[in-house]
Amino acid sequence: MDIETAKRHHEEELRRLPNVNGIATGKDEAGRDVIVVFVEQKLPKTNLQPQDIVPKVIEGYETDVREIGTVSAL
Repeated sequence: MDIETAKRHHEEELRRLPNVNGIATGKDEAGRDVIVVFVEQKLPKTNLQPQDIVPKVIEGYETDVREIGTVSAL
């Protein structure tokens, strides 16, 4: 499965997680393909319920959680 298909298959469930603002594909610091999950604020895992944690890997692709703050229309 390619990364775009993996992202589409899991986008709805990721968007249901608290604090998630968006999902995309991108590259990590090493140049590897990753599924990017944008959140309002990164929180320690100890502050989240297990079901609210973004998985480390989705369909074989690592995830990269990036804090972007509050999103609002201009």
